[in-house]
Amino acid sequence: MCRGVDLPDGYAKRIALLNTTSLNKARVIAAEMNRIKREEMFQAFVANNMPLAKMIHKREIGKIALAMLCLGEASKYNPAKSRSFSLGNSDPRIICLFLDLLRISFTSFNAEKIRCGVQCRADQDPEELKKYWMRITGVPERLFYKPLVDPRTIGKPTRKPDYKGVLRVYYMNTKVHLELESLADLVYNQARTRARSSSG
Repeated sequence: MCRGVDLPDGYAKRIALLNTTSLNKARVIAAEMNRIKREEMFQAFVANNMPLAKMIHKREIGKIALAMLCLGEASKYNPAKSRSFSLGNSDPRIICLFLDLLRISFTSFNAEKIRCGVQCRADQDPEELKKYWMRITGVPERLFYKPLVDPRTIGKPTRKPDYKGVLRVYYMNTKVHLELESLADLVYNQARTRARSSSG
């Protein structure tokens, strides 16, 4: 290493710039490598889990999935309030999954026992939202209740332009509701028993 040697004017700045440029290039390369690794990982997930996902079409598997979905998202049985049970969500995937799993899980499924209700904010168009959810679910308009507008949102603009309100789906079948709640309890108890025995 040379000591006591005067560097040309701007030399230090050029070295710093080269170091920064090299560092930025390294970061870009590292980010691209990470992206490729993530894609490969997700492709492996798809390959490994596709056979498992296809099992959802089996009635027994579909019923377990539906029971778990209802455990987290659906209303709980209360004979004093209603003879139906419901699930509400703003995510179309959750709504479609609920309806599809009902069809898969129960040979007694009756589409005429479905009712839908749109819940929205004050600055939204309830009728347009109803049309949107009719397209998503395939449920005809005659099975839709009158939309409910949340009065607490008056004067408060909706910040998310793609927000389509909440759709609450009701199924008028107490027996199905009770069976799903019973199954959810059984699955929970079985999972807890296995977990405790494994840890012991």
